[in-house]
Amino acid sequence: MTETVLSSRQVRRITGLSQRQLRYWRQTELIVPSQQTSGGHARYSFLDLIALKSAKRLLDAGVPLQRIRKCIASLVERLPALSVPLAQVSLLVTDDIVLVFHQGSVFDALSGQEWIFPVADLLRDVEQISAKPDARPFYQQELFPDMEQGPWSVTPAAGI
Repeated sequence: MTETVLSSRQVRRITGLSQRQLRYWRQTELIVPSQQTSGGHARYSFLDLIALKSAKRLLDAGVPLQRIRKCIASLVERLPALSVPLAQVSLLVTDDIVLVFHQGSVFDALSGQEWIFPVADLLRDVEQISAKPDARPFYQQELFPDMEQGPWSVTPAAGI
């Protein structure tokens, strides 16, 4: 089975990008087509198409092109196994933050700061630690000033 490739004209029709935008993005290597003909014409794969559509949607959401460029560079650095990061992650734009959803984690595209931690993993850690006998027993105590026996006296807290 051969992979479907699309011409620049087809990509423009599908994405709504202008010829000028597509050419500029190609020249500046924002999103480079996977193939080109012997005559030098761009041919875009389906993954390229998804990346282009994602970049266009980011632009439409008000994300400046320079920030999109930085997001792509950051994704390439943080997720080197991805060949076309914009096509292989899910993105969410909130105000001036681009959140990346990838393999169960959510992080800021630029800073890499994780936004959601897996609660199930935290619960498992708590259960494992709770199941282990603690080397030192936990005692709850209250301190009271005691002028007769010294500066302080220690008494067990109520209910212990």
